[in-house]
Amino acid sequence: MSTNTTTAQATLRAAYTDMDDVDFTAGAQLLRDAGFQVDYLDTTDPGQIVARGRDVTALLVGYATITADMMDAMPQLRIIALLSMGFNNIDVEAARDRGIWVTNIPGAATEEVATHALTLTLALTRVLPFYGASVRAGTWNDRDTIVPRRLSQATLGILGLGRIGTRFAEMASKVFGEIIGYDPVLPDTPETRERLAAAGIRRTTLEEVREHASVLSLHMPLTADTENMINAGFLAGMPQGSHLVNVSRGALVDPAALRAAVDSGHLAGAGLDVLDQEPPAADHPLLGHPRILVTPHIAYLSDFTEAEYVRQQAQNVASWHQAGRPDAPVVELR
Repeated sequence: MSTNTTTAQATLRAAYTDMDDVDFTAGAQLLRDAGFQVDYLDTTDPGQIVARGRDVTALLVGYATITADMMDAMPQLRIIALLSMGFNNIDVEAARDRGIWVTNIPGAATEEVATHALTLTLALTRVLPFYGASVRAGTWNDRDTIVPRRLSQATLGILGLGRIGTRFAEMASKVFGEIIGYDPVLPDTPETRERLAAAGIRRTTLEEVREHASVLSLHMPLTADTENMINAGFLAGMPQGSHLVNVSRGALVDPAALRAAVDSGHLAGAGLDVLDQEPPAADHPLLGHPRILVTPHIAYLSDFTEAEYVRQQAQNVASWHQAGRPDAPVVELR
């Protein structure tokens, strides 16, 4: 089955909004082979996207925000394909109301992101930022005031037990003494219980995870309920000397509150691949602190994902055109 006759007979135009330094050549060629004219707008500016994309059928989006008003100004738009698993930069309900598909890329970087979370965890708990800086500064026998904890006697807490959180637990189960997790939307079914048990996770309450985790790792989507959920009150309830890891969404965390918790010594440190502002301002509170390790939103990155993200993004559009439905819709159209 193909798209409707009017769309199929018209010139199909696909436009990439912003791709930064991603090489999307293969994706653009896939779209051309599927019958699309392909353009690159090279902008996240809403006005520019609308002005130059007024007649697009498909938008392929990096970090740009696409609002309901923008959709209304692009009447030919039928699909928005994202270059990530997260979709908080798109008004999904508005898209569904207008008959516009929104697609993401689930699972392509599960292994990479889980590995990055484990890497941050080990770097923090072994106090590697301090000792690496000490050696670079020419001091060999310096000792930090934080003594590394034996992880086989420590508890790992995971918020969000989807693909990445579960894979992270599988990797970390060989290191930590106990793994506890919380997920407010995961159904409690025999299949779920079996999957979590196989990963070494004991599912429990948010309160228990917060109060007992030596390391707390975030793997939750950004929603109205989760935005800034890691605030001053939440952090105060974490154990003295614990660590926070976030490879999910930066806006889950109140940056000023996290900085204060690390400054005070209540938290021993934090490892973050995502921030609430990207790129961050030079005076962002989570930059430059010796106990806060920040990487530039590259947890997904590997030789495999560099190509696979681009392919899946374009393939979602091609599949919609060829079969009437994309491979990975965020929601089904009514």
